[in-house]
Amino acid sequence: MKENKLLTTKNVVLMGMFGALAGVLMIFELPLPFIAPSFYGLDISEVPVLVGTFAMGPVAGAVMEVVKILVKLILKPTSTGFVGEFANLTFSCAMVIPAGIIYKYRKTKKGAMTGLCVGTLLMAVLGIVGNALVMIPFYSNFMPLDSIIAAGAAINPAISNVWTFALICVGPFNMVKGIVVSVITALVYKRVSVIIRGTGHHVSQENLKVRA
Repeated sequence: MKENKLLTTKNVVLMGMFGALAGVLMIFELPLPFIAPSFYGLDISEVPVLVGTFAMGPVAGAVMEVVKILVKLILKPTSTGFVGEFANLTFSCAMVIPAGIIYKYRKTKKGAMTGLCVGTLLMAVLGIVGNALVMIPFYSNFMPLDSIIAAGAAINPAISNVWTFALICVGPFNMVKGIVVSVITALVYKRVSVIIRGTGHHVSQENLKVRA
């Protein structure tokens, strides 16, 4: 697919659609109690964002992530003082943007898989550091830090502080999320990209009719 300018009518519509779909998907979370406490929920909201990112580029991916969070907040107000939403935005961008950059310059199946693998690793690493230094300390304003650590220790007794919590719970959780999202994206992207190209052709035809 040839590169298009970001703010064409087609791209703006697609960014809105994919971002809104991601916002809806973000509401539906699946806990992974064998990896992390119940206040961590796995969602697949990155799938439509990644599809849109591969089609329109990494900047579009960042835009769709913002749209996703705004739509989610409209549908379901924050219950974490915006900590969860900020974490999702930050760590999702850590996956989506690098994946989009790699695929932008290597538009092959191998390039897409490389981008998804690199994005997953970066999301996991940033998730560990970000949770240990920022997210968990801030979230402790809503839930006592001792209770957070205890919830992790109930899963793995090796957890005794913020860093072990982030390494043992958050890191693996984000790795699993990245793998699940990557597999689904790989399965659906080619089919959806055909629809995207068809939409672009339809829009072009409509524009020609209007000019005529």
